Amino acid sequence: MLNNYICALDIGSTKTAAALASLKRNRIEKIFFETMPSRGIKEGSIIDSIDVVNLISSLMRNLKAKSGINVKFLYVNIPGQDIVAKHSHAVIPLAEKGNKVITVSDIERVNEQARVLGSSLEEEIIHLIPSGYSIDSKTNLTNPLGLYSHRLEVDLYLVCAKLPHIQSLARVINQSGYEIKELFFSGLATSMAVFNKELNEGTNLFCDIGANTTQLLVFRNGILKSIDVLPVGGEQLTSKLADALKIPFDLAEDIKRSYGMIADPEQVGKDKEILVKKNNLYSPIKQRLVLEVINGGAKLICSRIKDAVQDKVSAHEINNFLVAGQSVLLEGFIETLESTLGSAVKLGRISNPDILDAIKEDGSVSAQKYLTYLTPLGMVCEAMQDKKTGAEVIYKPTKNPLLRAVQRFKEVYQEYF
Repeated sequence: MLNNYICALDIGSTKTAAALASLKRNRIEKIFFETMPSRGIKEGSIIDSIDVVNLISSLMRNLKAKSGINVKFLYVNIPGQDIVAKHSHAVIPLAEKGNKVITVSDIERVNEQARVLGSSLEEEIIHLIPSGYSIDSKTNLTNPLGLYSHRLEVDLYLVCAKLPHIQSLARVINQSGYEIKELFFSGLATSMAVFNKELNEGTNLFCDIGANTTQLLVFRNGILKSIDVLPVGGEQLTSKLADALKIPFDLAEDIKRSYGMIADPEQVGKDKEILVKKNNLYSPIKQRLVLEVINGGAKLICSRIKDAVQDKVSAHEINNFLVAGQSVLLEGFIETLESTLGSAVKLGRISNPDILDAIKEDGSVSAQKYLTYLTPLGMVCEAMQDKKTGAEVIYKPTKNPLLRAVQRFKEVYQEYF
């Protein structure tokens, strides 16, 4: 059953969600879902390994009962606060005299050199993304394979994770009885679920507002150009509400979800109240105060996003701006973000064709609920992409020795004939 499923696990600060796709002929036949409130996780970091092991074990046990699939390997996400993104450049000569045709081996060699130059003992590289190649006569090439040049240069965008986090994550996964198949940066994985071919042209931004951080990704013509992780998120709104109303955090979260909206507080009457259960008694709280607190917090988040966007692109350059996260479901949040940015904003919805058909066939789960699973579904999309032939030619070397020998023979033939 090893090659007949993809199981993706999204371990977050507030919830842990999993998507299990059963495959038939490398196509998704059915998807199963499971989610639980997170335990032992704070601000994306593991603070109690026993709680996390119990959480993963319970969640995966429920998933097996639903699917009947005995999962061994997991695709797992790395949260934004543990990500380090950087550029690494490398140049290699191709011929002592004249020019030669650029082969897969040349591309692998320059990528490997850039990877080594950008490596650190404190980090592990999660994604290698060529931002562009340069040859003698041209720059910013997407794929130089088959062109002639004297030298080859690459600008490699490295998405790395802090090593201690990976080691802790691997340990709890192993103690739960599973192995990590591959790691994904959560923001990049989620973008895979909401982007389609139409969103691979021009400058497109994806913003994922999480519990503790907001991840902003900038894509140009489908290639990731930059990542910003902002220290603001939905729990900031809840904390401000808990402090202002002097109530527990969980109660503040309930009030935010039930009564929170981004609107002019003056539209609510001064005397309008909501009743909340506090110390086993029902106490009245002014709804206008709730709106004032949430409005202030939401505008701060929107302003931080605007500042980060302006550092990367101008508003007129943006072709699409997609946003995801529970906070954006607050009434008026997207409109506030649009007015702050001066650019149209759309709610990120599942649009990747690899999983869209399978989801449409499952009428038991509403489209709203699928928003909970954007990150694990994105990991499923990326894992499916890796299975497609030719999708990883310039990213990963061929592991099979026989195929490498055949590939090398073809390259020598191209060079001399």
